[in-house]
Amino acid sequence: MFFLSDMLNKKLNLPKPSEALPGRAKAIATASRHHVSKRPLKGPYPEGLETAMFGLGCFWGAERLFWQIEGVWVTAVGFAGGATPNPTYQETCTGLTGHTEIVLIVFDPKVVSYAELLKLFWESHDPTQGMRQGNDVGTTYRSAIYTSGDRQYQAAIASRDAYEVSLRGAGHGKITTEIAPAPVFYFAEQDHQQYLSKNPNGYCNLRGTGVACAIPSAISA
Repeated sequence: MFFLSDMLNKKLNLPKPSEALPGRAKAIATASRHHVSKRPLKGPYPEGLETAMFGLGCFWGAERLFWQIEGVWVTAVGFAGGATPNPTYQETCTGLTGHTEIVLIVFDPKVVSYAELLKLFWESHDPTQGMRQGNDVGTTYRSAIYTSGDRQYQAAIASRDAYEVSLRGAGHGKITTEIAPAPVFYFAEQDHQQYLSKNPNGYCNLRGTGVACAIPSAISA
């Protein structure tokens, strides 16, 4: 019983730096091109594009959600927000890297705005669940927005505050989404990139709350 309790605590609590797995200096191997668009996963990306990073549970279904959006140039899945450099998928699953599963989105702001991506993010999962998303339990599945620059950061905060009002009005709890400047993004292994394109009937646990997210007009442009 103690063993099971100890394992659960590791899944639900971020590790201290001294507890985190050591990782490695070299990046793990991943795909070179997007399985759907065939565009280079790691760039170079065309001039004028921006990046966004969202964590909303298992990244398989989350990535598919975004690669279908007009104006999104390429997507990739990986890990961010933890302490272990260049982690493997199996290492993150232990809860001892501190990372959450993240979708990296490279988009053209002339076609799709960051505010529109935020709206899709909020409405596509339950951001009130803490260290889980549905049946997926652990720090790896926590909700997160990692921002590029102050404009994205302020937009993320404003959208969170507005959406929390709507959620509370519908009987939901406080939003637990982590919002922070973008840390290092580590690409996941090739098998995980565009997983649901390769496995159309694969696992997808995306579940929104059914509550619409009204983006404040100040950040909707």
